[in-house]
Amino acid sequence: MSQDTAYTPPKVWTWEKASGGTFASINRPVAGPTHDKALPVGEHSFQLYSMGTPNGVKVTTLFEELLALGHRDAEYDAWLIRIGEGDQFGSGFVEVNPNSKIPALMDHSTTPPTRVFESGAILLYLAERFGEFLPKDHATRTETLNWLFWQMGSAPYVGGGFGHFYAYAPEALEYPIDRFAMEVKRQLDVLDRRLAETRYLAGDDYTIADIANWPWYGQLALGRLYDAGEFLQVQEYANVQRWAREIDARPAVKRGRMVNRTFGEPAMQLHERHAASDFETRTEDKREVTS
Repeated sequence: MSQDTAYTPPKVWTWEKASGGTFASINRPVAGPTHDKALPVGEHSFQLYSMGTPNGVKVTTLFEELLALGHRDAEYDAWLIRIGEGDQFGSGFVEVNPNSKIPALMDHSTTPPTRVFESGAILLYLAERFGEFLPKDHATRTETLNWLFWQMGSAPYVGGGFGHFYAYAPEALEYPIDRFAMEVKRQLDVLDRRLAETRYLAGDDYTIADIANWPWYGQLALGRLYDAGEFLQVQEYANVQRWAREIDARPAVKRGRMVNRTFGEPAMQLHERHAASDFETRTEDKREVTS
């Protein structure tokens, strides 16, 4: 890895050039829409606008888990927001999430419709709405929320920190990679110590705390994020490995990973999801055959 070049920050930072890296074309220091574009609306009450990143997988997994339990009112339309192409800066999306980040949800069963943004807020909203995956016991509920909000505060170090500098930055820089690798390994150790005590993060039951944490830390432990498993020596975290594999085997998690996914094997990509049958008929491998 190259060493950082000397840099002296100016007295006032100005945005004079693109920062480089994978997302340079869409990064900017201001909020608000860049173009007018209305969002599509399907037939179900819940309209999800997302992409199959770890934050998106949280919400599609919860929807699929709710449907697996028989909650028919949890049917949803999932529309693909291509963040690399700037779809999140369309006027319709910004109305749902002024922060222009996926996922974003509209609940049309309320009057007026309710917007919910931030993945943790969406998980909490749906868990309370359907009375699932959020314990009613005060102590266990609190422990669930502890780990839900722990993830919300910690994962930016995994994605925007480690992931950015390890996988997406225009050049490999030793200091930020070392700094964020250290933090990610510390977080894995936090989880590993907790999971040495309990089956799931909040105790014996699978909750939104697991649903929030697994797409980041579970997939990292399984070697699916940034091709960094060997670099971070993820196999050392035995309890995280056990937890990650157990959750990975859940059918609803397998389906949740497929929704709004645009990378990997075509059979694992379901760009849009409007009905349960889409998993059998509309994955990209089947679309390629019929197109």
